[in-house]
Formats: sequence, structure tokens, C-alpha cells
Amino acid sequence: MNIKAISSKLKGNPTMVEGTVYSMLVICSISHFLNDMIQSIIPAIYPIMKDKFNYSFAQIGIITLVFQMTSSILQPFTGFYADKHPRPYALSVGMCFTLIGLLLLAFAENYFIILLAVSVVGFGSSIFHPTASLVTQLASGGKKSLAQSIFQVGGNGGSAVGPLLAAIIILPFGQHAISWFALAALLAAIIMIRLGTWYRTKLSYVVTHQSAQPLINHDISRRTKYGALLILILLIFSKYFYTACITSYFTFFLIDKFGVSVQTSQLCLFVFLLAFAIGTVAGGMLGDKFGRKYVIWFSILGAAPFAIAMPFANLTWTIICTFLSGLIIASAFSSIVVYATDLMPDKVGLIAGIFFGLMFGLGGLGSAFFGWLADKTSIEYIFQVSAFLPLLGIIAGLLPNTQKVNRRK
Repeated sequence: MNIKAISSKLKGNPTMVEGTVYSMLVICSISHFLNDMIQSIIPAIYPIMKDKFNYSFAQIGIITLVFQMTSSILQPFTGFYADKHPRPYALSVGMCFTLIGLLLLAFAENYFIILLAVSVVGFGSSIFHPTASLVTQLASGGKKSLAQSIFQVGGNGGSAVGPLLAAIIILPFGQHAISWFALAALLAAIIMIRLGTWYRTKLSYVVTHQSAQPLINHDISRRTKYGALLILILLIFSKYFYTACITSYFTFFLIDKFGVSVQTSQLCLFVFLLAFAIGTVAGGMLGDKFGRKYVIWFSILGAAPFAIAMPFANLTWTIICTFLSGLIIASAFSSIVVYATDLMPDKVGLIAGIFFGLMFGLGGLGSAFFGWLADKTSIEYIFQVSAFLPLLGIIAGLLPNTQKVNRRK
């Protein structure tokens, strides 16, 4: 039986294993770490590019636009293709694109080549996320929120470490040092061969085995599904606009309001990022146990009291409120992605591509918007405004239940 025929059997039941395959989930997480680490170094090298080539801020903005277009907007299309035509080794192929893009960027001597390089790196990422999310659900053994959280925390870690490594390796040694990160891309491509081999085996497993269907409520009308997807998009907007404000401007807020040093402000930002990583895993575990709708509802709305109080607190309580808001709001994304794929279980790649694309795109827009607003008003003002975004979490109460409830007789 060919891959396309196997894919048709897989639709609607992406959990085709007898138990959770933690070894594959760890590989997915490590791959996500390496992928997002590489992605995050591109904004970190802008100062080098600007100084070396005397680029304007507008030219830097176009580099960001091209990178975001290929890494975010293409994801739904690569996800749609992954649903229709699964390619077990697409993950390694995608990382090879990233490797080529990094080498181009390391030795680029004109603006066109730089744009080409970041677009190739972005295209590699657009292949990675939808397919890796599909494999993650395949390895979940029914614990889909936990599996997605394990996968997601790898990406969070990579995004946090990337700029640090760029500061240590690239900033002191210049543009050519970008080529050292090609080794990380090569390592990821090799790791993903193992992942692709397992993925191919599990696709073949569908032919000879009939696994129990996951406990998904299929009695939801198409209109209700699309309404639920719209609500999820609004929740993604509130979550990533708020977190973009924190990650981009929290250090400036602390320096401006409390007069702390740059090193202290960076340490405080690390506290938020640590809380974010812990909340990502915890949210997945709670989503499988208590229901994804309720975790989504709590994780966004529950962060609101701490977000609203934070701009008016003293330094100690500012750090505590930031930690708690990050811990709570981070638990949402894995449950949102899995909830959306439960609505449309035959389009896991497409849905994952849409929501990962939204995550990157809205995060970039949020950072730009709050930067513009800070220039017009003040750093403290943008934190007072952004604090109300988690209140949008109240609309999660309108989501239908996608998980069936086991009732013992």
C-alpha cells in the first residue's frame, strides 16, 4: 500500500500507537530546540548586518518581513501538503534547507543574497513545525496535550538560548561565525532521520492494526467548529501580544521604573522565561487530565489578575506577578493546538501550521506595535495597556467540549 493510501487510513486517528513513545517525543523536542535556536539567531545578528553594510532600519525591516513571510505564512500550506502527502523524511529535508540558508547568510556580501538566505532558513522552519506536530501526536499514545507540551518546551528553550549563543559566538567574531550554527542544523538533520524512520514505520503500522479511536466528540457541527477556531485565534492574539510585550520590553520597564542594572533586568526576564517553560509542560499534563477547554480558559483568563497588578507593584511583587502570569499563560498553547486538531482530526498538519504561523506572526506584530506605542507614550504605559489582553480569555467559555467524558456505570 502506498503512502497516500496509508495516509487516508490515518486521517481522523492520528494516535496510532499502543502507548506514549517518550523517546520519540524527546527527539521531537530536541529537534524543536535546535530548529528554534537557529531561527532566533537571525534577529540577533541585525546589529552586525547594519554596521557592516550600513543598512537602514527600513532595510532591516524588510529582512524581517521576508523571514516572517517564509517561516510563518508558508506553514499552513506545508501543513496541508503534509496531511495529503506525508513524507517521513521531510523533517530532515527541511533542516537541510536551514543548513543551506545559514551558510548563505554567513558568506553573503549583498542585500539580495541576505534576503535569499533568510527566506531559505524560514522555509526550512515552515516545513518543520507542521510535520513535527503531526509526528508528536502520532507518538502521544492519547496524551496529546502532554506530548505537544514536551515538543513545545524544546522550542521555547531554543528561542531563549539562541540570542545568548549569538552574543557569545557571532557578535565577537563577525558574520562568518554564523557558519558554526550550520553544525547544529546538520546535527538536527541527522537526528530527524531517526524520527523519519519511526514515522514511516508507524504509517505502515496503520495497515495491519486498528487502534482504539481517541475520545473525541465528533458531534460538533461545522459552523460550531469554525466559530471555535475563530475564538482560538482571538486567544492566540491575546496570549502572544501580551507575551511579546514582556519578552521585548520587560528589561526596559524594570530599568526605567526601578533603576536596576541591565544584568539584573536580564535575570528578571529569565525568571519569566523559566516560568513560561514550566507552564508549558504543566499545561499539557493538566489538559489531558481535566480537559483542554478548561485549561485554555484558566490559562489565559487566570493570568489577568497578575498581569493587571504588575505595572503598579513594587520590584519584588513585579517579579512575582510576572512569574505567575508567565507560568499560567504559558499553559495555553499546547492545549490550543491539540484542541484545534481535535476539531479537525484529519487536518493535523494544516491546523498546526496555521497556529504556529499565527504564534510567530502575532508575536512579531505585537513587538512592533508595542514598540511604536512606547515611542508615542512610555514604557510603563504599554504594560498598563497590555495587562488587559488576558481578559479576552473569558471567551474560552464559549468553546464546545471536544473530549468525550468517560462515565462509569
